[in-house]
Amino acid sequence: MNGTALGFVLVAAVVHAGWNLAAKRVDAGARFVFLYYTVSAVICAPVAVVALVAEGQRPQWTWLPAALVTAVFHIAYGVVLQRGYRVGDLSVVYPLARGSGPLLSVLAAVVLLGERPGWLGLTGAFLVVAGVLVIGLGARSAGDARARRAGVCYGLLTGVTIAAYTLWDDHAVNAVAVPPLPYFAAGAVLQSLLLAPAALRAGGRIGALWRSHWREAVLVGVLSPVAYVLVLYAMRMAPISLVAPAREVSIVLGGLAAWLVLDEPHPVRRLVGSVVVLAGIAAIAAS
Repeated sequence: MNGTALGFVLVAAVVHAGWNLAAKRVDAGARFVFLYYTVSAVICAPVAVVALVAEGQRPQWTWLPAALVTAVFHIAYGVVLQRGYRVGDLSVVYPLARGSGPLLSVLAAVVLLGERPGWLGLTGAFLVVAGVLVIGLGARSAGDARARRAGVCYGLLTGVTIAAYTLWDDHAVNAVAVPPLPYFAAGAVLQSLLLAPAALRAGGRIGALWRSHWREAVLVGVLSPVAYVLVLYAMRMAPISLVAPAREVSIVLGGLAAWLVLDEPHPVRRLVGSVVVLAGIAAIAAS
């Protein structure tokens, strides 16, 4: 795997774990998703315009439908993820979401897109997924068994949305040739617009949510674009069947944060899973 691409992915993983820890602290569903997507749109749109002007690029109409599709997938991802965090532990929802997503992405890339990453790369990919599942499936929910089952369900459902937007975004930045930064910025603007009707129906609750959780909204709204734009650039340098699992080193950080910051239990299993994940990353780096 290209060293620069791997570097982008690993930095993105650190940033991604950070914003998910912040998102876990807010119990507001689609309203919070609207807030942080709006923050992302406000920040990313001007930056994307400046980048286009500086590079002398002219926007193409083909970029708009590509951005619309990713906006729909990302809204589904954000809403399902926040729901999962509402009913389950970070140490259950996050690993299952991040583990099942790349597993589906790798399978689709090999079966549907004809990618052939090689045995070492595939071994690394499945080691990452296996380590992630060790971390997630072994965790005990702080609530009752029903809450744990709900966390598992939403974690897996989130994984489906991750696979969907990952495969589509790979198609957009490669086959459609949409530049990553304008693509993400357009998607963020569309995500905010599509969620605006639900936000308007919430009325004064949006204002109250902003006043009580503006720090988390800004943190997620800034860190989420940084993490994913790095991944989009990595997709231009390496096969998606390697990029998708490599970014899941964030599970190691998320699992440790759930233990150290949120006091969630069973650190030994998390550390064992982390070693498996890191072995997978090493295999991917060597492929």
